[in-house]
Amino acid sequence: MLELDLQVASDAPAPSEEQFRQWCALALRQRTADSELTIRLVDEPEGRELNHTWRQKDYATNVLSFPADVPDELLDIPLLGDLVICVPVVEREAKEQGKELEAHWAHLVIHGCLHLLGYDHIDDDEAEEMETLEQTLLAELGHPDPYADDEA
Repeated sequence: MLELDLQVASDAPAPSEEQFRQWCALALRQRTADSELTIRLVDEPEGRELNHTWRQKDYATNVLSFPADVPDELLDIPLLGDLVICVPVVEREAKEQGKELEAHWAHLVIHGCLHLLGYDHIDDDEAEEMETLEQTLLAELGHPDPYADDEA
């Protein structure tokens, strides 16, 4: 079972809670245990502050993933962590990259959920594994490969 806490701290239009649930469930389906996570939708000032505080980058980014830091004695709880998504950045990127807005939202939610599961893209092998999984999941939703333009 998926327990999603959707926090909307932005006035900008965003997908429905049902869409977020669909994207999270798809990304997390390989996990057999229950999953609990929070998605917080923010504007650029909060996104910038969080990115600066946690990544020492002085700009708002599209999605930040905060995996739960659960003590060993509590490892059986379903808490995965939090995603913070900056709504204006998602909209701007989709427009700049010529991507359908819904497809970009789906990609970033799936990408963030995979980070909560421990996937990363620091080295080439890990990046290839994560990107391949993202491409597969997005294709199931009928969305194009989000990395297609990166290879040109």
